[in-house]
Amino acid sequence: MLNQDQIATFQKQGYLVVEDVLEPARLEAVRAEYSQLLDGLYDGWHREGRVPAPRGLDFWGKLLAAYKARCDYFQPMDISLPGDRIQADTPMHFGPAVFDMVTSPRLLDMVEDLIGAEITSNPIQHVRIKPPAVDLDSDEVRAHITATDWHQDRAVALAEADQTQMVTVWLAVTDATVENGCLQVLPQEAGQEMLPHCPKTQTGIADGFVDEARAVPLPVRAGGAVIFHPLTPHGSLANTTDGFRWSFDLRYHVTGQASGRGHFPEFVARSRARPETALRDWRAWRGMWEDARTRLAQAPHVELHRWTSGAPYCA
Repeated sequence: MLNQDQIATFQKQGYLVVEDVLEPARLEAVRAEYSQLLDGLYDGWHREGRVPAPRGLDFWGKLLAAYKARCDYFQPMDISLPGDRIQADTPMHFGPAVFDMVTSPRLLDMVEDLIGAEITSNPIQHVRIKPPAVDLDSDEVRAHITATDWHQDRAVALAEADQTQMVTVWLAVTDATVENGCLQVLPQEAGQEMLPHCPKTQTGIADGFVDEARAVPLPVRAGGAVIFHPLTPHGSLANTTDGFRWSFDLRYHVTGQASGRGHFPEFVARSRARPETALRDWRAWRGMWEDARTRLAQAPHVELHRWTSGAPYCA
């Protein structure tokens, strides 16, 4: 999937933009699956009198109406459980089209070129459907809704994964442009280390450690991807257009190494050594997360981040 120049670029700079990772049919299947999901959510909110009648509203119109009415579309559409307290009925989404995306052979070929052939789908994964900034609530802080603070992916995982070989694959479902809030990156430096992070709008790199003059924006077309090393500093710009920007954050790590979210389920996505261990059934994937939800709803809350406001760089 990747040529030697692309692999060398990733190893040197810590990131890579790759177009045409997800085939149009897979991309359209994801859009159709989410459209059906939103139709059901919106009908329920309308019956409750929270949103206007859906007549004349397309997918984007329903999303915006839901957001303005403070109906939470994000968690019911997310492919993970939340970082706050989990309930027995906390919504989440695990469907066949999303599973087909996560296990896409072209995508896994690309990951294999970077971390090898024993690949586990990491549970640190999210959908990001970001409204126009002008429509955001003034108190909006969710990273999956608004602009994202500068951070390193290793730093927003638990310390158990500090030595894990991992890559993040940021998949664009709509075109990501500078205007609608594409990612931006600081090319990785030689000997890049994990920087101190603090609670900000989200968990972000402490003040004074990011030279934004070096920031490189990373526009990518729908179906393309940005791949990150877990130590590469990155964030996202604000969405200054009048439309939404939609993407998925997916992570993969070497099978047998720690995920950084040990209380959430992972699965083997590819194995050349033991191909029979790779998960093939999306229903099993969904069942793993449903079992985790039941277990975690009855257990003490697990904090997802290691950084506190009392840390030396955050005071």
